[in-house]
Amino acid sequence: MKSEAAGSATGRTRNRRGEGALLRDEIVAAAERVLEREGNEEALTLRSVAREAGISAPSIYTHFADRDAILEAVLDIAFERLRGIVLTSAEDVADPVERLVAGCQAYARFGMDDPARYRVLFGRQRTGRPTLESVAALADLPEVWRRRLEAFTVLVDALRECVAAGRSTSTDPFADATTLWTSMHGAVVMRQFVPGFPMPPIERAVDDLVHRIGLITA
Repeated sequence: MKSEAAGSATGRTRNRRGEGALLRDEIVAAAERVLEREGNEEALTLRSVAREAGISAPSIYTHFADRDAILEAVLDIAFERLRGIVLTSAEDVADPVERLVAGCQAYARFGMDDPARYRVLFGRQRTGRPTLESVAALADLPEVWRRRLEAFTVLVDALRECVAAGRSTSTDPFADATTLWTSMHGAVVMRQFVPGFPMPPIERAVDDLVHRIGLITA
């Protein structure tokens, strides 16, 4: 009876033995819903996540040390989702330039269609991050960030394919892909924070950035 009362107090049946991983996934999914609905990271609290998941706030500590740990799990899922979107957008495209454009368009659409999650991915101030002086290549980054930046690696590989096909004059695909990425980021963010400015459609802007920064020749 005691266990049933504990479950009904939070509106949720207590997980059976061995279902801890399931509850963890439910907590992360609840955090994603809060973030999507509220549109900002500040709305993501232990209490709001617990309420969304239908559990008591203290039960979260079995799976996550704090609110930031939940947010890190949400980040992992979002980065993997971004990578999948970029890859899927280009998987049936034979032409290397069109494949590069398709991946970049998919990246921009992700940022425009899911602004709250995009801001969490790329707009947070993070402590303990490596300095520019300590990072000379992706291999120097912590493993978690090498994994999270796999979508960027897809972009680098796509530009290298353009070079190999004689469609780009880039002599440093990594550096040019980095400039392209940061430029696309600016294009997405500017449209979110200056919505009234008469900018060209994001699709046209991305296509122009790809051809200019990617040094596409034909």
